[in-house]
Amino acid sequence: MKMKFINNVNETLRDDMAAEMKKGSKLSIAAAYFSIYAFEALRKELSNIDELRFIFTDPTFIQKENSKKEKREFYIPKLNRERGIYGTDFEVKLRNELNQKAIARECAAWVKNKAVFKSNVGNKDITDKFILLDDKAYFPVNGFTTVDLGCEQGNNMGTNIAKVASPMSLTLLEQFEKLWQNNEELKDVTDKVISSISSAYNENAPEFIYFVTLYNIFHEFLDDISEDELPNERTGFKNSKIWSMLFNFQRDAALGIINKLEKYNGCILADSVGLGKTFTALAVIKYYEGRNKSVLVLCPKKLADNWNTYRANYKNNPIAADRLGYDVLYHTDLLRKHGFSGSIDLSKINWSNYDLVVIDESHNFRNGGAFSDDEKENRYTVLMNKVIREGVQTKVLMLSATPVNNRFNDLKNQLQLAYEGDSSKINDKLNTKNSIDDIFRNAQAAYNHWSKLPPAERTVQNLLENLSYDFFNLLDSVTIARSRKHITRYYDTKAIGSFPERKTPLSFRPALVKNGAVNYKEIFSKLDELELSIYTPTEFILHSRLPKYAELFDDNKVNTGFTQANRERGIRRLMAINILKRMESSVYSFRLTVERVRASICAALQKIDSFTQHRLANVQVDTGTDFSGADFDMEEESFVVGKKVPIELADMDIVSWGHSLLHDKECLDELLGMVQSITPVQDNKLQELLGIIDDKIQHPLNADNKKIIVFTAFADTAAYLYEHVSKHVQEQFGLHTAMVTGSVDGRCTIPKLRCDLNTVLTCFAPLAKDKALLFPEDNNDIDILIATDCISEGQNLQDCDYLVNYDIHWNPVRIIQRFGRIDRIGSKNAYIQLVNFWPDVDLDEYIDLKSRVESRMKAVDLTATADDNLLSNNEKLDLQYRKQQLKQLQKEVVDIEDMGTGISIMDLGLNEFRLDLLEYIKTHGELDKTPFGLHAVVPSSEECPPGVIYVLKNCTDNINIDRKNLLHPFYAVYIGEDGEIICNHLAPKKLLDKLRFTCRGKDKPLTDVCSDFNKATNDGRSMGVYSQLLEDAIASIINVKDADDVDSFLSGEEISFFDNSIKGLDDFELICFLVVRGEQ
Repeated sequence: MKMKFINNVNETLRDDMAAEMKKGSKLSIAAAYFSIYAFEALRKELSNIDELRFIFTDPTFIQKENSKKEKREFYIPKLNRERGIYGTDFEVKLRNELNQKAIARECAAWVKNKAVFKSNVGNKDITDKFILLDDKAYFPVNGFTTVDLGCEQGNNMGTNIAKVASPMSLTLLEQFEKLWQNNEELKDVTDKVISSISSAYNENAPEFIYFVTLYNIFHEFLDDISEDELPNERTGFKNSKIWSMLFNFQRDAALGIINKLEKYNGCILADSVGLGKTFTALAVIKYYEGRNKSVLVLCPKKLADNWNTYRANYKNNPIAADRLGYDVLYHTDLLRKHGFSGSIDLSKINWSNYDLVVIDESHNFRNGGAFSDDEKENRYTVLMNKVIREGVQTKVLMLSATPVNNRFNDLKNQLQLAYEGDSSKINDKLNTKNSIDDIFRNAQAAYNHWSKLPPAERTVQNLLENLSYDFFNLLDSVTIARSRKHITRYYDTKAIGSFPERKTPLSFRPALVKNGAVNYKEIFSKLDELELSIYTPTEFILHSRLPKYAELFDDNKVNTGFTQANRERGIRRLMAINILKRMESSVYSFRLTVERVRASICAALQKIDSFTQHRLANVQVDTGTDFSGADFDMEEESFVVGKKVPIELADMDIVSWGHSLLHDKECLDELLGMVQSITPVQDNKLQELLGIIDDKIQHPLNADNKKIIVFTAFADTAAYLYEHVSKHVQEQFGLHTAMVTGSVDGRCTIPKLRCDLNTVLTCFAPLAKDKALLFPEDNNDIDILIATDCISEGQNLQDCDYLVNYDIHWNPVRIIQRFGRIDRIGSKNAYIQLVNFWPDVDLDEYIDLKSRVESRMKAVDLTATADDNLLSNNEKLDLQYRKQQLKQLQKEVVDIEDMGTGISIMDLGLNEFRLDLLEYIKTHGELDKTPFGLHAVVPSSEECPPGVIYVLKNCTDNINIDRKNLLHPFYAVYIGEDGEIICNHLAPKKLLDKLRFTCRGKDKPLTDVCSDFNKATNDGRSMGVYSQLLEDAIASIINVKDADDVDSFLSGEEISFFDNSIKGLDDFELICFLVVRGEQ
C-alpha cells in the first residue's frame, strides 16, 4: 500500500481508524490534546483494543517543582490542554448536549483498564504529532479530538493527513518507542488524567456550583485585587475589638468598603435602617487608623454623642480597647470660622489634612453645591473645597439609609465628593463605556420616563430593565446596600437574633374636640385665606424705588425681581406650611404660632399707623424675618435669610400692604377664636393619646414592657405632651416620663437626674445603651419618652416596643426612620407596634390642601422669573408618591426600599457575590481547573420553583447581546420545567440571589435528589429534556436581542443585522447548571 491522504471531507480519519481497529490492536498517540468526545466517537472500536499509549507533546498535568506560580503565558495554554480532556473549543456543541457526565464515566473506566498517559516535562520540544495504529501511521494529527477525527468543524483551512503503512511507518514507530522509554523527558500522568476525567462525572455540592458560577463571572475581579486593595491583614485589624463585635454581614460590608475606598476613593454605605452602619464604619476607621491615617467624622449635631462615645475612654464604650482617635465635627461646623466644636478650635483646624472623611447621614449633602468660585459657600462647597480638594488625598465614606429618593442626582452629588467633582478622576477607574456624567444623565432620563408611566407598569422591574448596564456597574463600584430582607435571607442570623415582628399599624383620627363645635376642615379652609404678606415687604416697594434697594440688597437683577423677593417668598411659603403642620400637630402649638404671627402683624400695622398719622420720614420695617422664636420641624434648617436691610415706609405702597396685613389679622383673630377655648381636657387628640398609653401599660405587647416613645415634629407640642402625659402616668402608674427635643434641654420626672440627651436615652433604653456599665448604682427607669426628630436617626432604642407618631410627618421616609429606632436586628422584643395619629380629614383632601398652600405661596407677582411658577412636575409627582406612601403606611410598616414607588439602591448591586467568592477562594483555592458543564441537583422551594438555572458564556464574544446584560459575556437564565422563563438574563441580581439562596451552606451533594435525578436521566445518558430546555433558554436570550435590534434600528441607531448574528446554540458555552427538582 502506498501513501494515502485523508482530508476529513470525503473521508474522515474517524472512519478510517474505525475500519482498521480490531480486537487486540495497539494504539500509540503523540499529540497535544486528548478529548473524551473523541473517545466517544470511537467508543465501540476502542473497547476492543489492547492498549493505548498516549504522549502529551506539551507539558500537561505537570507541575514544575521549583515554580509556585507559573508565568501567565505558559500557564494559560497548559490549562487549556488540561481542560481539553472534556472538550476543546470546537467541541462546545457536544458539551451543550449535556451528556458529558455519561461519556466521562465510561471513558474513565476504559482509561483505567487500557491506557497509559505520559507528558513531556517541558525541557525539550516534541514537534512531531501523529497516531500509530498497529503498523499504520497517521500524521500530522494535532490532537485526539473530534475535530482532528473529522467529526466536527474546526477552524483550519483544510486538512491533509497522510496514512502510511510499514515499512514507511517504522521510523515513526521507533521514534515513539524511544520517546516512551525516556524517563528524563516524560512523566507518567495517567492518574491525573483519570482524576481529571472523573471530576466531570462526580456528583457536585450545590454550593460548589454556586461558586463555579461566581468564579467564572467574576474571576477578572479577583485578578484586580492586589494586596493593597484588600484589607491588609497585617495591620492586625481583624484582631481589633470592633471586628470581634461585628455581625457577619457587617464584616462583609467593612471589607467591601475598604476595597472600594482603595480603588475608587469613595463609597456609600446605604444599608437599610436598623442594620448598624455606625459599627461597620467604625471597623473601617480602625483599619485606616491602623495604617496611621487621620480620620474625620462629620455628623449631624444630634448624633455627635454617639460618635464621641466610641472614641472616648468611657465605661460605656464597648470598643474602648481599640483606642480610636478620629475627630468629630458637625455638618454645620463647615460654615463656622471660629469658636469651638466640642474641644476642637475651629479657627485653628487644618481642614485639608484628613485622609478619610466619614460623613454620617450624608443625604444631608444631596443637594450639592454649584461649583463656581464667586458663589457664597454652602456646607457642600466647603466640604468639597477645603476638606477634600485641598491638602492630602481624602477618601470619603458616606453613610445614609436614603441616598436616593427620586433624583439620581442626589446620588451623584454625594459621589462627586469622592472624585472631587472632577469626573476624569474616576472615569478610567470604572470599567464603564460612558463617563459618569452621562451615566447619571441617562439614568435620570430613564427614571423620568418611568415615573410618567401608568401605575400598573411602573414596577421596579420595568425601571431596572431600562437603566443601562453602566449605571449598575457604577453603583456596584461605589455603593454597598443591603436591605433587611436581604440580611435575613442570605446570612445566617442565628448569632444575631432576628428582627421583631411588626404588628399592623394602628391609625387614629380623633376629631378636634369631642362636641364637634369646631373641626379641622373649618380651620384648614380658614388657613387657606391667609396671604402672609408680613413676610414679603419687598413686594410692596414702589416701582420707582426698586433700583435703590437693588443696590442695598446686592441684587443687580432689577428687572427680574429681587432674589431678595424670592427669598422672602420662600420664607412665606415655609411659614404657611408650618402653620398648617402645627395645626395638625397640636392645638397648643398651633395657638402659639398664630399668636406669634398675629403679634408681628400688629407691630407692622402699628408702624404704618404712626407713619400715616405723623408722617415721620424715617419709619422703617426690617426685612429678614426673625425666626428665633419659631419652632420648625427638623427638615427645614437649610434656607438662608438674606441681608437685613431696613425698608423705609416712605418707599412702600403702604395702602396695599396695610390692607393685606389687616385681612390676615382678621383671619388670625377668627382662628384664635376657634381654638382659644380648647382646654387640655377638651383636646380630643391628647385625651386619646392618654387612653392609648393606659391601654399599652395595662396590656403590654411583650411581657412587662411598659416603654413607649411618642414622636412629634415640634418642640412646642413635645412640651405640651410632657406636661400632661408625665403627670398622668405618674399618678396612675407611678412611671417616669422624659422629653428630649433638639432645641431646649431635656426634662424628666426623676428628681435630680441630669437631663442631657445621653442620660435620658440611657435610662429609657438601659439594655441598648449599656446602662449597667455607665450608672451601675442607678436604678432609675424611664418608661415614656416624648421626642422630636432629634433622635429619629442613628439611635438604638430597641428596649422599647411601641412607637406613637403624634403628628404625621409629611415625608414617609421620616416615619420609617423613626420606627427604625425600635425596629432593629437583635431586638429582645417579639413584637413591635407603630401607632399613627392622622388629622380627621380625608388624606387626599389633606394632601391637596398642602399642595394648594405650597403652590399659592409660590405664585408671585410678574416680576419673578418664569420658572418660579406653580408646582413643578417633580413636586407634583412627589405629592403623588407621598400620597401612595402615606396610604401604604396606614396598612403596614414597610422598609424604605420597599415603598414600591421610589427606586432603591438595594435592587442594584452585585457586590456581595464578589465578596462571597473571595472568601471561598481564600479557603479553597482557585477554581480554574474545574470542567465546564458540571451540575448539581437541589430540591425546589417557594423561592425556587422546579426548573434549571443555566450559566452560559457567549463564546464568539460578539457584542453584548442587548448591551444591557450586566454580566456579559456571561448569561444566566432560570427556566421552569414547563419551558417558561422564571428569571431572564437581564435580572442577574435576582437570579444570583436565587442561586445563592438555594445553594449556600449545602457543601455536600444531596444524595436523595441526585439519585432521583440520575434515575430519571438514565445516569446522564438521556438528557433530552434538559438539552431542550437549554435550547429554549438560549433562544430566550436571542429573542430579546432580535426585538431589541429592530427597536434600535427603527429608532435610528446605526446597527447592522449581519455583524452580530447569534447563531444560536454553538455561540454559547455551558459553564454549569443547577437542576431544581420538584416533588416527583
